[in-house]
Amino acid sequence: MEQNREGTFEDLGFARLDTDRAGRTGYEEVVYCSGKPLPYLTQIYEKLYERYGRVLGTRADKEQYEAVRKVLSHAEYDPVSRILVVDDDPRPGKGCVVVCSGGTADIPVAEEAARTAEFFGTKVDRIYDVGVSGIHRLLAETDRIRKGNCVIAVAGMEGALASVIGGLVRNPVIAVPTSVGYGASFGGVSALLTMINSCANGIATVNIDNGYGAGYMACQINRLAIGVEKGE
Repeated sequence: MEQNREGTFEDLGFARLDTDRAGRTGYEEVVYCSGKPLPYLTQIYEKLYERYGRVLGTRADKEQYEAVRKVLSHAEYDPVSRILVVDDDPRPGKGCVVVCSGGTADIPVAEEAARTAEFFGTKVDRIYDVGVSGIHRLLAETDRIRKGNCVIAVAGMEGALASVIGGLVRNPVIAVPTSVGYGASFGGVSALLTMINSCANGIATVNIDNGYGAGYMACQINRLAIGVEKGE
């Protein structure tokens, strides 16, 4: 306990950065950008960059990107996934995680998952717009989907994609309900309940629109599958 109390975080006054997280878990601390004032966000990025040489931020907007780029000129921003990255030494992708989306409207969440997994050194195969309303599109990609050590199924509306994929593959499926859909989808609650109640085996469900959480979990599964040690 004494060892863990001292020297494992940096107190900025408004934030306490977990500077030892990579040593404990194999993954650096990730920044949730939404709602953070620009002065706070830029200081957090600077400090984490000093510590690790790389920073991953989720749910960023264009204004936050411009602010971070002023202090870290090589910052990169993807407006689809809203991922804001600074990375001096991108990790080569290992293993395989397959990310599937039900429709094109689900792609922002799917891309958040995919880019998170790639940041942490996982090879990602994207298969988008394969929802069950045209199930032949999904079945045409069965061989690719089965190559994944883990499959992330991202879908809104009724969220049936995860159940169908769960019946086709032998490896774990991470279901991600999205808030895409008409009124009775209740902002993703309908898809969430479908995925939680899936009759297919081997499915775990994360929260609504939580692409980051799915990408992170998929990396852990992928590492176990390929035998990568913590921190590699």
